[in-house]
Amino acid sequence: MSCKKPAIARSKAVFLHIVLSSVSFLTVALNLLVIISVSHFRQLHTPTNILLLSLAVSDFLVGLLLSPAEILRSTACWFLGQPTCLMYIFVSLTVTSASVGIMVLISADRYVAICDPLNYPIRITDRRVQLCVCLCWLCSIAFSCFLVRDDLHQKRKQNSCYGKCVVVVQYIAGVVDLILTFIVPVTVIIVLYMRVFVVAVSQARSMRSHATAVRNHLPMTLTKKSELKAARTLGVLVLVFLMCFCPYYCVSLVGEEFINSSSASFVAYLFGLNSCLNPLIYAMFYPWFRKAVKLVVTLQILQPGSSEVSIL
Repeated sequence: MSCKKPAIARSKAVFLHIVLSSVSFLTVALNLLVIISVSHFRQLHTPTNILLLSLAVSDFLVGLLLSPAEILRSTACWFLGQPTCLMYIFVSLTVTSASVGIMVLISADRYVAICDPLNYPIRITDRRVQLCVCLCWLCSIAFSCFLVRDDLHQKRKQNSCYGKCVVVVQYIAGVVDLILTFIVPVTVIIVLYMRVFVVAVSQARSMRSHATAVRNHLPMTLTKKSELKAARTLGVLVLVFLMCFCPYYCVSLVGEEFINSSSASFVAYLFGLNSCLNPLIYAMFYPWFRKAVKLVVTLQILQPGSSEVSIL
């Protein structure tokens, strides 16, 4: 049995392909710049930037693999076969879970930096962050295998049809997915950033009300300002992520069959757009990123000793 796709006007289909393909290309290019910048310049090898690097890898995969596949899946019949469909769903679940986990780590990083700044260098080290990132990706891969385990063992042809890319997730697995990749992480992110916001506002008021005393401790002042700015920037990053992620997950929970196809496609594109927006947020708030991109684009990173260039 062949699946029927909703009729889409040719002009609309061409427009969608051009726009979505452009966003996909920008997502790949911009996140590749983030990956190269953070990886190349030694001065950028900080715990926070390691998290941003991991997020950029996730966003890069969205633009390179998931967005093109989603364009095909939502605007035409799926002709790549069930194994490729299963791989697409698996990568999609893995990247989504990893992105959520990284956002939790970013929130925890800012929480410690703002709420316990004296112990931050001790508690948040490069090695610990790298370990957490690796565990995050490994757990995401394992959890994705758990969700699609039935489809890995047998082809559920009776639940699908030719030309449609779907994977059946059992009820219990769906509930576990709801708890582990939506309710718990979103709650943790909101609670941590509410605490960060309260402490950051308190510190900002304290710095303004003790301007004279602060001038006598300039290094500490600069450090606090830097951490507060980082908290604000990453707060914007987390907020944009939640705005793009929550609608996507709500549609996934309800099921596309109960929602208008155009609405389901829109929230999927919205989630993909988030991966394109993240590098733009870095460019807007981080001068070091703009400087690093300039050096990368002009190929100055190919010069000997370029990794030691001062970026911050």
